[in-house]
Amino acid sequence: MEEKINAIEKNKTWQLSTLLEGYKPISVKWIFKTKKSATGEVERYKARLVVKGYTQKQGVDYDEVFAPVARMETIRLLISIAAQNKWKIYQLDVKSTFINGFLEEEIYVEQPGFFFH
Repeated sequence: MEEKINAIEKNKTWQLSTLLEGYKPISVKWIFKTKKSATGEVERYKARLVVKGYTQKQGVDYDEVFAPVARMETIRLLISIAAQNKWKIYQLDVKSTFINGFLEEEIYVEQPGFFFH
């Protein structure tokens, strides 16, 4: 949890503010998972902070939805083109993919129950 909150603060994803009149905050919740090895031993504990976006209403709280997702077919095509051309491929594991997205609208979310400063 601390790692996620630190990434949010480091990327200046949000700032604490007073809720403006006419806005309704979206609630958040923590999702916890235990990552285990092939032998079943606990490797690490993972935490994600998710926004309960299902409480929003189209046309009221938002106008459109955009979620960039790469299809496996596209990945395979790019890898095959790179192999044919003998290009190097670099892999990058991104831990905070959606933390740094840009929004035009003002969105208010409730402060998570476990917060660091």
